[in-house]
Amino acid sequence: MKATYKIDPAHSKAHFTVRHMMITNVRGAFSGVQGTVVYDPENLSESSVDVTIDTNTINTQEPDRDRHLKSADFLEVEKYPTITFKSKSITKDGSGELQVKGDLTIHGVTKELVMKVEGPTAEAKDPWGNIRIGASGTTKIKRSDFGLTYNAALEAGGVLVGDEVKIELEVSLIKG
Repeated sequence: MKATYKIDPAHSKAHFTVRHMMITNVRGAFSGVQGTVVYDPENLSESSVDVTIDTNTINTQEPDRDRHLKSADFLEVEKYPTITFKSKSITKDGSGELQVKGDLTIHGVTKELVMKVEGPTAEAKDPWGNIRIGASGTTKIKRSDFGLTYNAALEAGGVLVGDEVKIELEVSLIKG
């Protein structure tokens, strides 16, 4: 049965992981995740995902790094205040997970990608009477594909910031 759900920003996050100095991973998150999911488990072609992320909510637990990531070297949050994802198709893979193909726009550049999605969960009533479902999605991108090319060479060889970025999306959705 087809239903429309709103992403609950208070209980949803977009996480990212990128290699730093070629020796460790730096993790961060955006808390300003909003959007709509239309889900019809009987007819996935009638399902869709539309997500908007507020780039100014980036948080890596390091204020100086966050300021740099918001600057023209990276996200340029004043010029590009959002990251968006709009699905084109949703299918099931052999393991029962969903494959959500769509357009991701970062820094004014749009690229098609596929996000692997676990869920959605079964519907449950929360303490306030809302009907909720949840889902988790993962994908990888190359930040250079989106014009995010800032880097610095390291004295010992290699670069300061890796090009591959792992993205994880955790969403809580409210029906209606």
